[in-house]
Amino acid sequence: MAIRLNEDKEVVKAVQEGLRRKGGYCPCRLQKKEEYKCICKEFREQMADPNFEGYCHCRLYYKSKD
Repeated sequence: MAIRLNEDKEVVKAVQEGLRRKGGYCPCRLQKKEEYKCICKEFREQMADPNFEGYCHCRLYYKSKD
């Protein structure tokens, strides 16, 4: 398993700016809940799934099976 940033630097920049504005909470979510704190609960669960490969909700991180 490998976790990496999105290769699209504009996406990374936009999401990181949103994270700063929202105090570390996912900028794609309306509510500030602990489960939305980056790296969000949803993606941590996807990371634990050996069959999952893909992006987190906001597309900042990518998990590959390699």
